[in-house]
Amino acid sequence: MGDDRSRRVGSALSALVETLIQPSISEDDASLEERRDDALALATSIIDGPCLVQDDEDGDGGNAVRVSNLLSRLHSQPVLSQKWGILLLLHELAEGSSPGDRSGSNGPQCDDGFVHGNGVGRYNSSPRRQGPPPAFEDAFASNGLPQLPTREAPPSRSRETIGGRERRCRPSSEPMDPPLENQHETEADVGNTIKPTETSLLHDLPFTLQGLSSTHLTFSSHTCLDLPPTLPLPVVSLLHTLAEPSLLYRVLSDFVESRDEGLAGQSLRSAVGMELHSYLGLIATLEGEIRRAIAMIDPNEPRGGIGKAGVTLKRCVVWTREATMGLRLMSLMAEEAKSRKGGQLITMIHSFSASHGDPFVQAFAERMLVQVTRPFYDMLRQWIYDGELSDPYHEFFVHEQNPKSDGAGQPNSRSAPATSVWEDKYKLEEDMIPSIISEEFAKKIFLIGKSLNFIRYGCGDSAWVEAYCKDASRELRYGDTATLEASIDEAYKTTMARLIDLMDNKFHLFEHLRALKKYILLSQGDFIALLMESLASNLDRPAGSQYRHTLTAQLEHAIRGSNAQYDDPEILTRLDARLLELSHGDIGWDVFTLEYRIDAPVDVVITAWASRQYLTVFNLLWRIKRVEFALVSTWRRCMTGARGVLASTTTISKNNKDERANGELWKQARCCIAEMIHFVNQLQYYILFEVIEASWEQLQNSISKNDATLDDLIEAHTTYLMNITHKGLLGPPKSGKKEDAFSVQLHHLLKGMLAYRDAVDGLYSYEVAEFTRRQERSARAETGSAAQQRKRKGDDDGASPNPLTATQKGLLNSAARDNSSRADSPFPINPSSSSSAINSADSVLPALKHRLEDLSQGFRQKLNVLLGDLMGQSDADMKFLGTVMNFNEIYRVKRKKGGKTPHRGKEGEKSKKDEQHKDESKDEEQKAKENGRGDGEGMKGREETGAGVDKIKEAKRGRGKEEEKP
Repeated sequence: MGDDRSRRVGSALSALVETLIQPSISEDDASLEERRDDALALATSIIDGPCLVQDDEDGDGGNAVRVSNLLSRLHSQPVLSQKWGILLLLHELAEGSSPGDRSGSNGPQCDDGFVHGNGVGRYNSSPRRQGPPPAFEDAFASNGLPQLPTREAPPSRSRETIGGRERRCRPSSEPMDPPLENQHETEADVGNTIKPTETSLLHDLPFTLQGLSSTHLTFSSHTCLDLPPTLPLPVVSLLHTLAEPSLLYRVLSDFVESRDEGLAGQSLRSAVGMELHSYLGLIATLEGEIRRAIAMIDPNEPRGGIGKAGVTLKRCVVWTREATMGLRLMSLMAEEAKSRKGGQLITMIHSFSASHGDPFVQAFAERMLVQVTRPFYDMLRQWIYDGELSDPYHEFFVHEQNPKSDGAGQPNSRSAPATSVWEDKYKLEEDMIPSIISEEFAKKIFLIGKSLNFIRYGCGDSAWVEAYCKDASRELRYGDTATLEASIDEAYKTTMARLIDLMDNKFHLFEHLRALKKYILLSQGDFIALLMESLASNLDRPAGSQYRHTLTAQLEHAIRGSNAQYDDPEILTRLDARLLELSHGDIGWDVFTLEYRIDAPVDVVITAWASRQYLTVFNLLWRIKRVEFALVSTWRRCMTGARGVLASTTTISKNNKDERANGELWKQARCCIAEMIHFVNQLQYYILFEVIEASWEQLQNSISKNDATLDDLIEAHTTYLMNITHKGLLGPPKSGKKEDAFSVQLHHLLKGMLAYRDAVDGLYSYEVAEFTRRQERSARAETGSAAQQRKRKGDDDGASPNPLTATQKGLLNSAARDNSSRADSPFPINPSSSSSAINSADSVLPALKHRLEDLSQGFRQKLNVLLGDLMGQSDADMKFLGTVMNFNEIYRVKRKKGGKTPHRGKEGEKSKKDEQHKDESKDEEQKAKENGRGDGEGMKGREETGAGVDKIKEAKRGRGKEEEKP
């Protein structure tokens, strides 16, 4: 039966080999037969050898079936080429097979494995070694290498021929592997030579992992662990790995027990303490496993059978790997937390969660953030729902500038002004904003809490804040981003709507802004005109003689006499007149100003800076109005005098050179006054309409938005004032020099206009005095001729005739009234002393003429510079002002620097002379036109004066002829 089975197996193997091994192209029959014999011998040895797969105890063959399935699956993998080598390696490294079991295997041993060349597999049929070499066993031992291996020269091998075939074999001098018994004893000896043993080290390991010294592992210092010097390198390497969590635990324990003045730092210590508690739980579990393993140790087995017990130093390293990573991460956090607090600490921990690539580190950081951010979210909830900042250690990104009073006189939030509550009390610390919220989100949070605090303390509406806190307050925690965003958005809308409603309906913010525009920015025209007429006589006096009650009475008179009387009485009571600081030589015009009082909480928007800006704009507009009022008054006096007194003194005789020169002087004065009035009117129009009205419209659009906040109102109002001051020629100069500022140029221009007005009034007073002297002279001449006639006729009735006719009396009284209207007139009318002042009056006229010419030229030069600077501005509105003032290009626009003509040498001088000739021709043409107007006005005046004026003309003609004779 056995022979029959062997024959059938051999036939089957021969057929299988012939089928699998096919001849190659260049292979002869002998080589093919040799390969087939080798393969057949290999297959026969495998069949005749021991079974690699042990059957089950019950003999059902389940293991063999599983191995067969696994082998079929292995053969189906085309990627693996060395399948037999893999199976052999797995067999040698199979768990649960002791070195003695592996050495007792008599399976086939391949020195070189399969050698694939030309499809031929060669197998060395030499006897298999009785076990792996000792170095192999040491390398795969659980306790590592006892010592470093030494390099030896490979032994030589001999070849012998069996059956015509050559095979490799071990030389006779090469020692054979030790038998099973000797090998078992050798490994046991190696395991027992390690002092202390692995069992002892495992016994001490739980204490070491808790940072406590033990018998074999002691801590020489806080950061140093001493190892026994007799341990081999692999064991030392394992203990180095296990020493890291031990040292980290000691450091973190000290960190947890330390004190920190900060809620976020305390939360971090609490979170680290919780993680250390979990770490101790892991150590307790590991200690239980070690004790059970030690109880199962068999002294008769190699290394005490510690490997079969399931606990080794290697496995302890694997079990504590994640815990070591967590301790390492917490140690890094603890080190970085020394220089950070609050939001900075949260940002540091969040960086591990947001930017680290290790999933374990991300999950660990998220778990830490849940604990660390609890104080932050508590402060955030109290801030956005109650408007109170509970931050004793300054860890929140909202910082309180003025701490609450502790009885030492420090201001608290309840008694502080509204401006300090809104602008100065709280500041946003951008470096304390944690990375878990965006900067825009943080600004919204800051605005919510600041608004609630302002409603509570600035507006006095704490009842609404408390009710809102009870209704809307909810818990906030890390990770619930949707709830946080919804809560912030809802709180933002509710708080802003309430604050704007209070500012509009309860404190009338918008009404105050309109009142400032009407009264301080001079938009209420009838009120300003009446006020100026009422105050003109008082403000012409020195500033020291001004009294506030007088100014207040005139202000009330202007309010009652204009449409301002229909405004809200609360608005009118805030309007007051006051005097600025007095300086030597100031008059009432220089120190008078209007004041509009602002109370809390409106002063949050209309701040002290805004009040100063309003005062600056008012002073400029008031000076412009004053100059306009003075020029118009002088113009009115000149035009009425041209039909009366001036007509009799300037147009009596065209043959009199002095009279013609005096008439030309008045025409030039009227032209210059007209230029000044045109300049003032265009400047007023520009500031009041192009600047103030346009900026007011932008302000209205900004504050009427549905989502406008108080910060938006403050910013819009600030922009409104900045536009007015910049476009209203009150901004700083680009060059940085004070003299280049538009405000300085306007001051000099307005001052020059007032000086020119005074000179024209002096000229008018001179003409009135001259008219008075001529009237007296004419009256004396008529009186003398009448007396001579009466004497010749013998008229003895004794009636003394009136020396002045009715027309002459009317002209004299009118001139006296006009001249007396100016208290500072240099030529007061005093008929009794007029004859003695003829010489002094005649000497004043050339000085007045020269002064008028100088002031006129100075005005045009300054105006040319101003227009040049306006045309050089980038703002379109300021360019428009320069265009409007010089619409007919009558002025030669130039800049202060680089504004001269670029011509040089003779050509430049020639062009300059040509321009001067052109300007002179234009001036002559303009004077000729004005002469025509002046003659017409003189004719009209002569028709009104009547016969008395004709007599005066005849007297002046006779005086002129007498003066021309020499």
